[in-house]
Amino acid sequence: MTNLTTPLTEEQVRSLKVGDPASISGVIFTGRDAVHKYLYEGGELPEGVCLEGGVIYHCGPVVVKDDKGVWRVTAAGPTTSIREEPYQADIMKKFGVRGVIGKGGMGAKTLDGCNENGNVYLHAIGGAAQVLAEHIVKVRNVYFLEEFGSPEAIWELEVDQFPAVVTMDSHGQSLHDKVAADSQAALEDNL
Repeated sequence: MTNLTTPLTEEQVRSLKVGDPASISGVIFTGRDAVHKYLYEGGELPEGVCLEGGVIYHCGPVVVKDDKGVWRVTAAGPTTSIREEPYQADIMKKFGVRGVIGKGGMGAKTLDGCNENGNVYLHAIGGAAQVLAEHIVKVRNVYFLEEFGSPEAIWELEVDQFPAVVTMDSHGQSLHDKVAADSQAALEDNL
């Protein structure tokens, strides 16, 4: 298990390989379709959000306020990442993002961006939203809540040993591509 603490360095990210289990501690930011499109089209990050060396989590968390008015995450499962394929590589490069967490993997443009800029894609377990929420120790802030709504807002989350597996590395390797190719070959062998 590789223990990572944000912000990440290029050296740390380039040391990771497909298949490596990792745990992330520190601060991560959620980002889904609305935020990616907004940033890709020239929108600016809100004051206080620094993605340099940071991690974007493709997640629309379930967040509630407790009786003291403090935000608490009750579920935080990953969302399907391929929807961000048109934007991800450019956003990683423009804002200095080092890691992306999601599910299902991403495409060739993002993989090329990982290779070129020293980024990594980490797969979080789908269907484990409540378990993953247990690794979120604090909601530090929320941005674009009014503009985009709760699932699409940028949630600034403090995490402790958030579990994930490297499935796209900065060396041009994608576990998702390998699984697809192996599956296709097995299918053809059985026809």
